[in-house]
Amino acid sequence: MKKKVWIWVAAIVGILIIASTGTYLYANAGTKQVSNDKGVMNISVQKVSEQELVESILVTGKIVPESEQKVYLEPEKGEIIEFKVTENQAVKAGDPLVVYDSSKIESELKRAVREKELLQSRGKTEQSQIADSTKRLAEAKKKLETQGTSTGEEAPEGLLTQEDINQLSNEKVQQEMQYENTKTEITSAEDRIKEFNAQKNQMTVVSKMDGIIVKVNQNPVNTEAGATEPVIHIISSQPYKVIGSMSEFDTVKIKEGQPVIIRPKVFKDREWKGTVESVSQFPNADGGGGEGFQGGGGAGNVTMYPFKVVITDDTSELRQGFHVSLEIKAGDAAKKIAIPHPALIDEAGIKVVYILKDGKLERREVQTGVMNDAFIQVTSGVSPGELAVLTPTEEMHDGMEVTDYDEVK
Repeated sequence: MKKKVWIWVAAIVGILIIASTGTYLYANAGTKQVSNDKGVMNISVQKVSEQELVESILVTGKIVPESEQKVYLEPEKGEIIEFKVTENQAVKAGDPLVVYDSSKIESELKRAVREKELLQSRGKTEQSQIADSTKRLAEAKKKLETQGTSTGEEAPEGLLTQEDINQLSNEKVQQEMQYENTKTEITSAEDRIKEFNAQKNQMTVVSKMDGIIVKVNQNPVNTEAGATEPVIHIISSQPYKVIGSMSEFDTVKIKEGQPVIIRPKVFKDREWKGTVESVSQFPNADGGGGEGFQGGGGAGNVTMYPFKVVITDDTSELRQGFHVSLEIKAGDAAKKIAIPHPALIDEAGIKVVYILKDGKLERREVQTGVMNDAFIQVTSGVSPGELAVLTPTEEMHDGMEVTDYDEVK
């Protein structure tokens, strides 16, 4: 019996030893660092190099036209009597779109034109009368001077007196005053004609842009608050743009003119190029995300800001409303001395890099700068071409010998 117990104990101990050994081997599988008294063998290193530390910021957006025009019913103008365009038609700025009934305005316009013509005719008659009075007055004055009759003397019958001259002068003044009134009336008639012409022109609604007619609705639905649907909808024929919202964390990294890669979700493996046109200084009205926020900063209490991207490639295959993914290249494109993130150690605030040189490790204290997802800039402490240890450990120290290493390209 005792013999069987000892056999079971021995079996259990053996199993535990095998399990411990397996766990140890699994835990250390794949490591490239083995330390001993003499040094470190088979470590991984990579050359310090110059990198473009450009960070890719991912957001989403929606394709929209450069601009658009929506024409709604205007009940105060009456009824539309003609639609000048059809859907998918190209239009130019100034082209007529719809025409309202302007018959009443045209009647008023014709009346104002006739009134102006009558006033102008009357004015010509008055001008002729003034000219005749001017001539008669001049002749009378000359004749009076020839007679030699003095003021106040009673003239013989048939001769002119100063009273005759004064009467002629008064008649001329009255005629001139009447003509001034006529000119004022003509001006008023001209103003009415201009006003009626302006009203008539407003009865024809024109396009404000070069674009495409995307909708013609000849039977719009009206509510108590007015028309809710446009009768004409135009989008500009200029290249499309992309609008969306990005988080407050991303806005501080984005600048006007930065390159953007645009990937429409309906096209697989296709890209369009663009640039950042603007990022608003003011957040969305609700403060939240609009077009599927994916940028840095996470969810929760994050303020979202509208942005706009110009598409610089041909947009003929794109359509209004397409949803797109955008990769914005933020940062300085100038190359900088950089190392991979795993090569950097933070020792209580002191940043350290181990450099492999002549078979030994050199501990270097460094200063860092900007970074991206893969690399971080080193402003001092290392030089391009030196071998930086990719996976430093606590066992490493300055002067440690290295018998073997793998260089990562």
